[in-house]
Amino acid sequence: MSTDSQKVKKVVVVGGGTAGWLAAASMAKLLGRDLEITLIESDEIGTVGVGEATIPTMLVLHHLLKIDEREFMSAVQGSFKLGISFENWKQQGHDYIHSFGDTGQGCWAAGFQHFWLKGKERGICGDYGDYCTEQLAAKAGKFAINSDNKLNYAYHFDAGLYAKYMRKIAEKSGATRIQGKIVEVATDPHNGYISAVVLQSGETIAGDLFIDCSGFSALLIEQTLQTPYDDWSEWLPCNRAVAVQTASVADPIPYTRSIARDAGWQWRIPLQSRVGNGLVYCSQYLSDEQATATLLSNIKGALLTEARVIKFRTGQRQLHWNKNCVALGLASGFVEPLESTSIHMVQRGIIRLLQMFPFGGMQAADMSEFNQQMRDEFHFIRDFIVLHYHLTERDDSAFWRHCKSMAIPASLQHRLELFAQSGRVFQQGRDLFTENSWTQVMLGQGLMPQQYHPIVNMMSDGELRHFLVDIEERARYRVAQLPSHQSFIDQYCKAAPQ
Repeated sequence: MSTDSQKVKKVVVVGGGTAGWLAAASMAKLLGRDLEITLIESDEIGTVGVGEATIPTMLVLHHLLKIDEREFMSAVQGSFKLGISFENWKQQGHDYIHSFGDTGQGCWAAGFQHFWLKGKERGICGDYGDYCTEQLAAKAGKFAINSDNKLNYAYHFDAGLYAKYMRKIAEKSGATRIQGKIVEVATDPHNGYISAVVLQSGETIAGDLFIDCSGFSALLIEQTLQTPYDDWSEWLPCNRAVAVQTASVADPIPYTRSIARDAGWQWRIPLQSRVGNGLVYCSQYLSDEQATATLLSNIKGALLTEARVIKFRTGQRQLHWNKNCVALGLASGFVEPLESTSIHMVQRGIIRLLQMFPFGGMQAADMSEFNQQMRDEFHFIRDFIVLHYHLTERDDSAFWRHCKSMAIPASLQHRLELFAQSGRVFQQGRDLFTENSWTQVMLGQGLMPQQYHPIVNMMSDGELRHFLVDIEERARYRVAQLPSHQSFIDQYCKAAPQ
C-alpha cells in the first residue's frame, strides 16, 4: 500500500554534527546522482559532540564510503579500541574487560563458556578473558592491523573532527550546506507531511524527505510531528552527564574505561592528543555541582574545555520514521553511551534508510519495517545496558541499592535466568551483541551458571586441560607479535599536533 506517491528528489537534513553529516555523506555518495541533498545547521546551536568511542560495526559504513583508514584516523586524532574496561561495576576494586573478540572455541551444541566452566570447576583454567586475543592485547597495550593477525577493533575519535571529515565527503559528493537557524516548519494541511523549513533569514527550503538530526530538541520528529517517546528511566535511572576534555599525560590505551562511581559511571576515552572524560549520573542521587566535582577530582591532565552538563532522557521514539521524516541520532532515541552504541544506531538508521529509500514515494510497508527494525535493535541495546546496572553486588550507595533491586524488562530477566541455570546464551535476530558479549558481561558482573552442557564431558580432564592451554597459548603468541598501540599509531596514522 502506498502512503504518498510523491517521488523523493529533494532531501533536507536538519542539523549537522555526527548524525547529520554522516547521513548527508552516505546519501550523497551512495545514492546522490538522482538526489538534491541539503544540510541545514546553525552556528548558534552547538552539538553534543562527546560520542568519541565506537564499536566494530563502524567499519561497515566506512567501507561502503571507501574511506581511507589511515587518512581518516589521522584527521580525527584517532586511536584504536579493542573493548571496554568495566571497573567497580560488580563491586569496588573489581574489574573486567568486555572485548570485541571471540573468546575460546565452542562446538555445535555449546559455547566456549561451557568448556571454561568445567575447567574452572576442575581448577585447570585461567580467567575467561585469557582465551581472547583482543582482551590480552588490550591489557598489554598492543595493537596492529595486518593480514596475518586480524583483530576485531573499533575507533576512538574527536566527534567534532569526525563531523568535519564527513562534511568534506558530503560536499565533495554534491551535498549543499546552508547556515541558518530554523524558525518555522511548514506542513501540508492535507496529509500533515513536512513541506518546508523556514530560516531566520526568511529563506524557505522545501523538501520531499526530511532527516531530523537536530539532537535532543527533535525539532521535526517531536516538535512538529508530535511523535511519542517511550521513556526508559524506570530501568535506566541516569539522566545527566558532565563532560570535559583533558590533555594526554600518557600514551593512549587501546580500550575505553568505564569506572563506576557512587551514583553513575565515568568514561575515559583516549585520543592521540587528548582524553575525553565524562560522568554519567542520576540527578536524584547527585547534584550537577557534586557530579562536576566528582569528575574533576578523578581526571588527569590539564583541562582543555570547561565542564558542561548535558541533560537526557533514555528511551526511543515510537516511530523513527513518521510521515516524510526520519529521525537519526539523539532525535530518534538515546541509550546512554555505556557500550558506545550511539553512533552505531545512527549508522544502522542510515543503512536501513538507504536499503528502503523512498525514491518513488513513502510506502507504508517500508516505513513499518524500518520502524520495527529500529525499535527491536533499541530494545536489545536497552536490555544489555540495564544488565550492567542490575547485575551488581554493590550496596554501598542508595543508587546501587536501587539498581540492584529494581524491576527489569521481562526479556532481560529471561536471559539472566537462562544463563544462571544452564550457562546458555542465544543471540536473537537484531541483537547487536553476540553471545560472547553477553557471556563476558554476565560473568564479569558475577553471574556464574549453575551447570554446563554435558557434551563437555566427552572430553577427559586431560583433554580439556590441553584444549584450554592450546587456546590460551595461541592467543598469547598472537599478542606477543604485536607492536605497542602507540608505536602502531605513530607509523600508521599519526595526527598533526593540534
